[in-house]
Amino acid sequence: MQIIPVVMEKQWDQARSRLESIYQNSTWVQIDVTDGEMVEGKSFEMEPINKFEFIEKLLLDIHLLVKEPIKWSEKCVFVGAARVIGQVEMMNDRVEFINKIKSEGMEAGLGFDIETEVDGIPDEIDLVLLMTRKAGYIQHEIDKRIWAKIEKLKSINSEREKPFLVAVDGGVNVENIEMFKEAGVDIIYSEGSYFKLIENAKENN
Repeated sequence: MQIIPVVMEKQWDQARSRLESIYQNSTWVQIDVTDGEMVEGKSFEMEPINKFEFIEKLLLDIHLLVKEPIKWSEKCVFVGAARVIGQVEMMNDRVEFINKIKSEGMEAGLGFDIETEVDGIPDEIDLVLLMTRKAGYIQHEIDKRIWAKIEKLKSINSEREKPFLVAVDGGVNVENIEMFKEAGVDIIYSEGSYFKLIENAKENN
């Protein structure tokens, strides 16, 4: 199971500080992008990412919590994203989004907020991201509905020739990470608990 750090900041200076603290510990990093539509508050502008000294050492995973994420594809290309995830609640056409992102040479994923039913997953998809709690800057407890959603994704995957990665975001810590591992999660996206999760993983290897 892979643990990927998350940068979810409203100001570039804060995002830069976060990047500086994690770039030596991870190959991947996820950047959460918000425009004030799906969640309250806007994140920093993406363009300055290119000026980060060590950006060439990172694979960028862009999580678009924005209205019509397909319109942000050019910005994702500009910053050199390797993977782009769009929230299904904010898009009109999932297949169009997936095809657009993949045509630009990036991996494509769909994100599902905790209250959104998991269905309509295109065959071409690379990853499905489940929010374990309501998306946003305010942290909530993990919603128990996440376990049934993970189980459903694993069931869908079992019937596919090309399985997609199953990822979760929110509330994973050293006390519950084994539960997600046993449930079959491939990727854990973590913000506040990232360093504790990494240290725990090293101790258990």
